Amino acid sequence: MPFINVILNDSEESESIHQVLADSSLCSNPTVTTVGSNNYTFKEAINNYLHTHGYESIDLKAVLFDMDGVLFDSMPNHAESWHKIMKRFGFGLSREEAYMHEGRTGASTINIVSRRERGHDATEEEIKAIYQAKTEEFNKCPKAERMPGALEVLTKIKSEGLTPMVVTGSGQTSLLDRLNHNFPGIFQANLMVTAFDVKYGKPNPEPYLMALKKGGFKPNEALVIENAPLGVQAGVAAGIFTIAVNTGPLHDNVLLNEGANLLFHSMPDFNKNWETLQSALKQD
Repeated sequence: MPFINVILNDSEESESIHQVLADSSLCSNPTVTTVGSNNYTFKEAINNYLHTHGYESIDLKAVLFDMDGVLFDSMPNHAESWHKIMKRFGFGLSREEAYMHEGRTGASTINIVSRRERGHDATEEEIKAIYQAKTEEFNKCPKAERMPGALEVLTKIKSEGLTPMVVTGSGQTSLLDRLNHNFPGIFQANLMVTAFDVKYGKPNPEPYLMALKKGGFKPNEALVIENAPLGVQAGVAAGIFTIAVNTGPLHDNVLLNEGANLLFHSMPDFNKNWETLQSALKQD
């Protein structure tokens, strides 16, 4: 049966995000390895998902990956660019809060901050100027490297006959070339979801629902791998078993509270535990 999270409007989210940042004790990730949702074992997390959604098993056929912060270590550049440019235009947007907005459109991010600090939306001219400046600032940053552990786990997934897919809000025309260069032979152009494929971005479930549609998969035939709260929301709202990989500065609870079924502290941790997770999935 379908499971849809309540998605707040921008005004409600402005207050919600501000409160989360105030309450969650944002800090760097601990150096310990894998944790499950509320310290669940893999088996417990899987059983909880199955019970919630009314499935008998997860018949894994596909693994759906977010891109920024999961496949590429690009989020520090995005966060720094947002922080610097918003400050230039007289707004307060911390690097930590930028992670909370990952996956959202630029206009939505700007308006959430504008409403919080000025009580109204930014003008179209302001949005255009701010986002253009942010893009220029981001392009000055060093090129983001491939996330450690990403190629290793993708190679395992591909070799097991599973279908890896990218689900991103990016609309870069060079996206496929970049993916093929860093992950040769892993992804197929017709099995990618980008900004051009959907009307609504994360946290709306549409990107992940589109991935299921493109691949011909059911929700219990896939996993979602995400690093950001909005992405976790989207995966959960699509009814897919969602794994958070906390590669940023947010407290684990920020991701777990959005409904992540499992959480890892890095892609190498996820890679190291892939076989154990696979074994737990096959037992259901």
